[in-house]
Amino acid sequence: MANIKFKDTSTPVLVINCKLGALTIMRSLGQLGVELYGVDESPRAAGMLSRYCKRKFIKRFDEDRPEEYLEFLLDIGKSLDRKAVLIPTSDITGVFVCRYARELSEYFLFPANDVDMMERVINKASMFDIALENNVPTAKTLFPKNRGEVEEYIKTGMFPIMLKAVYGHKLMERTGKKMIIVENEEELLKWYDELEDPDDPNLMIQEFIPGGDDQVYIFNGYFDGDSDCLAAFTGHKVRQYPIHIGSASLGECRWHPDVAELTTRFMKDIGYKGILDIGYRLDPRDGKYKVLDINPRVGQAFRIFVAQNNMDVIRCLYLDMTGQEQFEVVPREGRRWMIENHDIIATYYYFKEGSLGFGEWLKSFRNLQEGAWFSWRDPWPFMVMGGRLMKRIMQFIFRRPGHIEE
Repeated sequence: MANIKFKDTSTPVLVINCKLGALTIMRSLGQLGVELYGVDESPRAAGMLSRYCKRKFIKRFDEDRPEEYLEFLLDIGKSLDRKAVLIPTSDITGVFVCRYARELSEYFLFPANDVDMMERVINKASMFDIALENNVPTAKTLFPKNRGEVEEYIKTGMFPIMLKAVYGHKLMERTGKKMIIVENEEELLKWYDELEDPDDPNLMIQEFIPGGDDQVYIFNGYFDGDSDCLAAFTGHKVRQYPIHIGSASLGECRWHPDVAELTTRFMKDIGYKGILDIGYRLDPRDGKYKVLDINPRVGQAFRIFVAQNNMDVIRCLYLDMTGQEQFEVVPREGRRWMIENHDIIATYYYFKEGSLGFGEWLKSFRNLQEGAWFSWRDPWPFMVMGGRLMKRIMQFIFRRPGHIEE
């Protein structure tokens, strides 16, 4: 499979929020000769460990003090020889870039999205409204404002259900969780009381759509300034971490035309521009793909989706932002990609619940072509991850039986 070469790689790239997805960005563009910089609160963040990260800038993004972060980025922009492509890797930094687009555009290149649309998309409540407005199937969802409304749901509601965050990053920061599968009334009240912030309600109740983890489908694509899709990939999760509710720890690139057609129409209708990562679950009860999450940014698992010429959505973004001609995108059918440490932990829990056998586990690695952490050309991040994982395994064995932390 021939690897493409860019005619011009002189435009640098600044990645903000350099967690695992940023490491994959560094490698995708760095191997082509693009100069990359990273911003994160920790110099030990995955993307900052890459040999392709030329310079690290240490700064935490504080939602309550965005102007301070803006000034920090503008100072970086002023220090560069030319405009850089700016790539946010989280929902909140993506909205930040939209909100301060006028100021940032003096030094950076990025897709210009409407900030109101972006804010509606990352808010799960308004996201479902947008989906319904544009005839995109969704799971039935309730947004309780207090415990009394949860108790009212219990009187007539069905179980199991998903208890999820409206803003996932807020719940993750407070509790270390984004969602829970709830089996009965007692569990619902227990988890609601434990996870909800009464002063800032952030939980929603969503119907549980039956089916295995491989019925969770992903669209990964890039949309230009006219919201036309320049690259479209689809696939599905094989395993998730945390199991049944998390991100793909092992995923497969596989073409699903219904998912692609639904998403490209949806994004055209709302005028979205840039990289998109969106998830659906196929509902066996009515045969519809129902939207779960819309991530208006690059997803950490974007390298599940690679074309036969090694194009991916980050490379499409770079070519578009630098005014270069796009390469043809033909997805590499059957390609598998994994997050090594997440899949090890996930496998333990799949084995524990009896839903994964040893033979099936071995077969799952057929056509595995890439890992998130491992790279012969860039080995240090994998070594650091391995050390961290071994430390957690030792803590599990000797101190904390019954649970393995990430």
